[in-house]
Amino acid sequence: MSDPNHVLPEDAEAALLVGRVWDPEAGGPRVVAVRGGDVYDLQAETPTVAGLLASGDPAAVVRGAVERQAPRWSTAEVIEAAEEGDRSGPHVIAPVDLQVVKACGVTFVESMIERVIEERAAGDPARAVTLRERVGAALGGSLDGVRPGSVEAEKAKAVLKEEGLWSQYLEVGIGKDPEVFSKAPVLSSVGYGSQIGILEASEWNNPEPELVLVVAPDGRAVGATLGNDVNLRDIEGRSALLLGKAKDNNGSCALGPFIRLFDGAFTLDSLRNEEILLDVQGTDGFRLEGRNSLAHISRPFEELIAATVGRHHQYPDGFALFTGTLFAPVQDRGESGKGFTHRVGDRVEISSPRLGTLANVVGLCEELPPWEYGLREFFAYLAATALRKNGTSSSSTGPAGNSVEA
Repeated sequence: MSDPNHVLPEDAEAALLVGRVWDPEAGGPRVVAVRGGDVYDLQAETPTVAGLLASGDPAAVVRGAVERQAPRWSTAEVIEAAEEGDRSGPHVIAPVDLQVVKACGVTFVESMIERVIEERAAGDPARAVTLRERVGAALGGSLDGVRPGSVEAEKAKAVLKEEGLWSQYLEVGIGKDPEVFSKAPVLSSVGYGSQIGILEASEWNNPEPELVLVVAPDGRAVGATLGNDVNLRDIEGRSALLLGKAKDNNGSCALGPFIRLFDGAFTLDSLRNEEILLDVQGTDGFRLEGRNSLAHISRPFEELIAATVGRHHQYPDGFALFTGTLFAPVQDRGESGKGFTHRVGDRVEISSPRLGTLANVVGLCEELPPWEYGLREFFAYLAATALRKNGTSSSSTGPAGNSVEA
């Protein structure tokens, strides 16, 4: 069986981990808690992850549920099944259900500069090399440490305008308002071990290793997980108005392996200096390593959350929020100056000490299993589960368990 120690946080025994396991026996997803090598079925306590996280103290709910029951599966069992693509047995899936998946872009200055280059290069990697040098010269150094919306930031914007390098990415990168967009529809995210997707038409794309905050309806950050905001650089580079085409496709949003709940020992402050590591290994022998250091984020987490939820916009089921990435791969994979792009079969691992490891393999969006398990099927499954729990017979057996991630 798989070694769960590779997937779980370094301090797994102290971590409060929750997520979802697809249970073929029940015909749908089960809310679970993970404690080391054991997986506890919490479905009787809370039928949705969104409902659990909306409670006043989800950590207390999980602790109480775990104390009252025996584990149902082993962690190795559900991880190994997901890793091997075995959908006939219980396997871990994306840890969110009814939450909207939102994302903040251009939250790191270095990432912002790369976005400016990407836009100006219009999807041409060779041209990006020349523009990268020009932008660096125009800035006279680095924008690292400049507070978005500050006087210094406005001066930097003026310099870039004079150099003919103004971009809408600069506005959200160092202006007063961050970029917040909808990354993925409800129930469309994939989890640990599933394939992630790139479009056949894309010739320049990359992973985006990110911290994902999980936020309750009242705006409280109640936990965190890892995410891969798969990005098609050539398509977004052609026009920012193609963001949806570049960001929202089959398998383009990966989350997991589990949500780590905040408690007395693990808080939002615990993540301010977290290092998120990226390791891409291709079937061609190519290897790419990267690092996303949250200590360099340009805007505090609280500002990103406030830009997403408040009097201006509510999320009654909560939301998951990608917080952006520092990482922008420029390492050549083949021809000099062409930079990095994915190839089918790439294994992508995103990891951090406190959140564990999210691993996925790259495929083509058009060839991945279609997304078929939506809200109608999920609600039918919940209704059938409630009937069985109450001892009422029903002809409904819930949705088939051979769909992609719920």
